[in-house]
Amino acid sequence: MAGRLQSVMFRGPAGTLEGLWKEAVGRPRGAAVFAHPHPLHGGTMHSRVVYRVAQALTKSGYTTLRFNFRGVGLSEGRYDAGGGETHDFRAALAEAQHHAGLPLVAGGFSFGAAVALRATVKDPRIEAFIGLGLPVATESGRQLPRPAAPALFAVGERDVHGPPEDLERFLEGSAAKMVVIPGADHFFDGSLELLEATITTFLEALPDRSARREETGS
Repeated sequence: MAGRLQSVMFRGPAGTLEGLWKEAVGRPRGAAVFAHPHPLHGGTMHSRVVYRVAQALTKSGYTTLRFNFRGVGLSEGRYDAGGGETHDFRAALAEAQHHAGLPLVAGGFSFGAAVALRATVKDPRIEAFIGLGLPVATESGRQLPRPAAPALFAVGERDVHGPPEDLERFLEGSAAKMVVIPGADHFFDGSLELLEATITTFLEALPDRSARREETGS
C-alpha cells in the first residue's frame, strides 16, 4: 500500500520552505530527508530521481521529506551557491525529526548530494547517507567532506559531472559503498528502476534501530 503524500510548509533560515511528506509503508523505521539537484538548472523536489528515491525510502520504512531549496517553487529566499542551502537542509532535518523521529537517513541528488553531505557529516543523528550523482568534477563538489555514517554513492557509468573514476578517488579509504549504474548518464535516464532497487537493497541491509528501541523501551 502506498504511503500518504502531504504538502507542507516549514520554517527555514531564509523564510518558509515548501516540502512534500510521504509516509512510510509498514512499520516506520525512522525519517529521511532527500535534496534536489541544482536550482539554477531546473532542479526541484519534483525531479524524477528525487521522486524515485522517495519511493525507495518509504517502501523501506522511512517517512520521507523532500523539499525545495530557497528560491525554488514556493520556498522563500534566494539561491546562495550552496551555503544557505546547507542551512536549509539542516532545517529540513529538524522538521523530519520533529515529525517522524529518529533515526534519520539523509541524502541528495547532484547539487543536493553535495549540500546534504556538507550539512550532515558531523551529525550523530544520521543513520545512513545516500548520494546520487555527486558532482565531484564541478564547482559544487569542491572540498567536500566524506561521510561518517554508512553511505551509498551511486553514479552513472557516463556521468560527466562526477565520473566514476573521480568518485572512486574521492571515496578512497572510506567505508562508503560505491555502485556504478551501467550505461547511465548523470540523470540515470533509462536506469531509474535499477537505481531504486540499488537504494532499497542498501536500506534493507541497515540495522533496524527502531526495532531495538521497541525491545528496550527506550
